[in-house]
Amino acid sequence: MKQSLKKELSLLDIFCVATGAMISSGLFILPGLAFSKAGPAVILSYILAGVLCIPTLMSKAELITAMPKAGGDYFYIMRGFGPLLGTMGGFSSWFSLSLKGAFALVGMGAYLSIITNIPLNIIAVCCCLLFIILNLLGIKEAGKIQVGLVIALLGILLVYIGWGSRSVNLSNFSPFFAKGVGSIFTTASFVFISYGGLTKVAALAEETKNPGRNLPLGMILSILVTSIVYTLVIFVTIGVLDSENLKGTLVPISLGAGSFGGNFFQGVISIGAFLAFISTANAAIMTASRYPLGMSRDKLMPGYFQKISPKSNTPYIAILFTGSFMILTLLFLKLELLVKVASSILILLYIFANLTLILFRESKILSYRPKFHSPFYPYLQIIGIVGGLFLLIEMGTFIVFLTMIFLLLGFIWYKCYAKEHSSQDSALIYVLERLVAKDKEFASDNLLTELKDIVLHRDKVTEDRFHRLIEESKVLDIDEPLKMDDFFRKVSDIFGKELGLDPAVLFGKFAEREKESSTVLRKRLSIPHIVIDGKSIFKIMLVRAKAGIIFPEDKLAHIIFVLIGSSDERNLHLKVLASIAQVTQNPEFDKKWFEARNEDELKNIVLLAERRRMV
Repeated sequence: MKQSLKKELSLLDIFCVATGAMISSGLFILPGLAFSKAGPAVILSYILAGVLCIPTLMSKAELITAMPKAGGDYFYIMRGFGPLLGTMGGFSSWFSLSLKGAFALVGMGAYLSIITNIPLNIIAVCCCLLFIILNLLGIKEAGKIQVGLVIALLGILLVYIGWGSRSVNLSNFSPFFAKGVGSIFTTASFVFISYGGLTKVAALAEETKNPGRNLPLGMILSILVTSIVYTLVIFVTIGVLDSENLKGTLVPISLGAGSFGGNFFQGVISIGAFLAFISTANAAIMTASRYPLGMSRDKLMPGYFQKISPKSNTPYIAILFTGSFMILTLLFLKLELLVKVASSILILLYIFANLTLILFRESKILSYRPKFHSPFYPYLQIIGIVGGLFLLIEMGTFIVFLTMIFLLLGFIWYKCYAKEHSSQDSALIYVLERLVAKDKEFASDNLLTELKDIVLHRDKVTEDRFHRLIEESKVLDIDEPLKMDDFFRKVSDIFGKELGLDPAVLFGKFAEREKESSTVLRKRLSIPHIVIDGKSIFKIMLVRAKAGIIFPEDKLAHIIFVLIGSSDERNLHLKVLASIAQVTQNPEFDKKWFEARNEDELKNIVLLAERRRMV
């Protein structure tokens, strides 16, 4: 049985995880290197890189509000493209986030090694062990630490901006395009990784309170704040340092602070940098560990990865596995090269996020119910895909080649292990069904059912008696036109067999009820209902008549709810009628009813509709 993770994270937690995952090496190390590539116009490179994140942010926000489950982008890539790309995407996401965290730990070690004689790698490993323990204690505790770190970090950076702005020398910005206009785009690819942590919070969707609101809002606030902070900090840094001192330095913000605040404030900024690396490393373990958990649930990795501690409600095996990998990386691998590969994988995953959104939208799966809808579809997604391809090209052929090798390893794992264990439908199959095989069904209903269950859990839908009646109901999907009497005979035969009653008697009751007053309540909708002898009997039948059921006075009904119940269930009868009225008054109901692919989707339209629950 799959154990659910407890919802502990608030909007502030989400904002701080995303912000803390971004503000580290991208701000405290890269600006000097980026300045050497673009000159003062590096400011525009950072802004452009942030803008290129927006399409993916919007796509991910929609996908994770539709599927707020552990595993983030792995989860929806798996549901969009199937187990093969899901396996490769899951490993890629985990690898990328783990490497970013390890790189942040190296940054921490570099700062601490200045004041100690302990080797850098040993310091980084000790810090990693500390964060593993913190995350094992619980997501709430890890989230609290993250909030404190990010608030302190932002406070230090705001002081840097306010104090440093008084010492800015505008002549340092001339000539602005010192390296040419084209350098802006090349450098945007170089600094894009500065925003790489933005969508890490997708992995924490299952542990977020009110994910439909808090996830997209937290991500949007994070990129706005981070982009402004990046721009202003880099503006001040360029303005207070001459180009020779700034060009190529690995501690640009510290140098800037020293130029106007002396050694004391330079030390304060070093503390800020240390806090930034801590927050990034903590966010990395927190988020990356949810990928093995999600993959294990889908049988793409061994089952023990989904074990959750009953005390702390954390996936402790996945956390230990992720932390151990980061430690091995710190001790034995050349991080700089691997981080570049991780960056290219991140860009590839951004491309797939936009592709996955397009797949789900075009699949027309009715149980795909996001709380947030990406604006300007599909143009924003196309921009995101093209922008991602542009950034990949800028990474260089060698890095792309190494990335392909890593993806090949994921493919081998799928062939050797995952293929035999997982059989997950994908939105891709439903798109292909619509395009090339409209009269056939290649997909099973497991994806539709899973998405329905996710929505019910996300919205805390109470399964009242009407809900259970719909789940147990018979469904008729009739293609040809039928006269009312023929339709009632068909329905009476089905109910007669199910309840052990005489079909002729049932037919008579349906016909008599229709003579009393028409059950066609509005255009297309009819609710035939009769009372029968017996006790504690109540049944519902859902009927879609594509060509229509012809009632008296040539009234056509395409949406039909047939109700049959004993006299002691009269109160339930009235409540069911009220529930059907609420469900069918939605302006989109009729359209969805006709577009439903099969019987399960017809039920899901009713089950997922907004209505008041029965007491």
